[in-house]
Amino acid sequence: MESRNIDANTSVFRQLDWPTIILYLILVVSGAVSIYAASYDFDRASMFDFAEFSGKQFMWIGLSVVIGCVILLFDYRVYETYAYPVYIVVVLLMIATIFLAPDIKGSRSWLVFGPVSLQPAEFGKFATALALAKLFNSYNFTLNQKLSNYFRALIIIFIPVILILLQHETGSALVYISLFFVLYREGMSGLVLFSALFAVTYFIVAVKYAEPLLLGLPAGEFSVFCLIIVVFCMMLLFYCKDAVIGRNVSLGFAVCGLAAGILTACGVNVSGLWFFLCTIAAAMLYVSVAMYRHRIEKYVITIGIALVSLMFLFSVNYVFGSVLEPYQQMRIKVALGIEDDLKGFGYNVNQSKIAIGSGGVTGKGFLNGTQTKLKYVPEQHTDFIFCTIGEEEGFIGSAAVLLAFLALILRIIHLAERQRTPFGRVYAYCVASYLIFHVCINIGMVIGLCPVIGIPLPFFSYGGSALWGFTILLFIMLRIDASRKERRD
Repeated sequence: MESRNIDANTSVFRQLDWPTIILYLILVVSGAVSIYAASYDFDRASMFDFAEFSGKQFMWIGLSVVIGCVILLFDYRVYETYAYPVYIVVVLLMIATIFLAPDIKGSRSWLVFGPVSLQPAEFGKFATALALAKLFNSYNFTLNQKLSNYFRALIIIFIPVILILLQHETGSALVYISLFFVLYREGMSGLVLFSALFAVTYFIVAVKYAEPLLLGLPAGEFSVFCLIIVVFCMMLLFYCKDAVIGRNVSLGFAVCGLAAGILTACGVNVSGLWFFLCTIAAAMLYVSVAMYRHRIEKYVITIGIALVSLMFLFSVNYVFGSVLEPYQQMRIKVALGIEDDLKGFGYNVNQSKIAIGSGGVTGKGFLNGTQTKLKYVPEQHTDFIFCTIGEEEGFIGSAAVLLAFLALILRIIHLAERQRTPFGRVYAYCVASYLIFHVCINIGMVIGLCPVIGIPLPFFSYGGSALWGFTILLFIMLRIDASRKERRD
């Protein structure tokens, strides 16, 4: 029996995807070296000194490697069998965090056990991925089979989101939204992602251009109205494939818009809100009448998307002004260029951009960065670690890091597509989605393209919880992949 277990473990290590492990090791070691550079001071402390951030990070790396090896020793069936119990335990831990965690900068997301602090939200990622994969691996389960299947998947995703929001950790909660890419891969309509993309566009335009007025409306709302009309007409033409109705609705909007422009030029006060509501209502009435001679489903979806878009637009000002906290509003305004606030909320991003820009093509050299060494960039060893890479290693070093992440993500997608069960495929796509979201948002945040929301850069930002969370995510996937040949199609 003992020799059989040894042979099984040897077989697992032989079947491991070593390119993924090599990329993982390159990233975690590069991250620890970057942390040393970001936290370095002029007394030349050792990189491996446990009193330094880099020394602690190397310790977390060592423990992560041990955790990864332990994960590989378990039978792959364990992760599927105990997916729901693990999810329930982590959810209970996140509930306890709301009440037991100390208040740190307005957030209650860290459980403190003496000298060790843990962030359960990081472990919620692999627990949610396991539960979602287990759901999709259920007998005869497909998203489009029943509407209730969508609700079951959304419940698994949104329970952690709600709990993390109650901990006042908006950034960590948004990470779970990336799992919608997994749902899309498993059969969710592309219209959902299409609608989400336009919702973000509507929000940005409405907020950024809220001050100037046009036809009695804020220019932002007016622009979004026009965009909704364009999307509505394009869906009639290409989604419903009805050129006649699409042409007539487009002409109707064009005539109404021209009339409104002429009346405004003549000094007549045209209420943009009621004008657009009336024209949209007329167009929808026209489409509704025409539906009786065509397939009704696509027209209903098209009208529904237009109505939801209008409701979303009317709610933007309320959400931005009443739901978001003042600091969140300021971060969005700074990211959109509405306000600069270089000494306040825009300070971190401004200093980060200065550091990255000063690195040029080849960088200033290891430990030679002035912005980072003089501590101009706050949190430069955690969320803003990428600015240290940009300053010291320049464009070449930054591009190398991005290419390493790209190679890892593409490799994970390759592993996902070669899985023989929905469980392995869905879990691997969850890992890829988390990584894509973290990398894009963190780097976008550091260079000023996204609001600052506290998203760490995987394997680079200092911290044991995030590193352990991503290590567990990755090595469970590697263990499942190593046993794919043992499974039946």
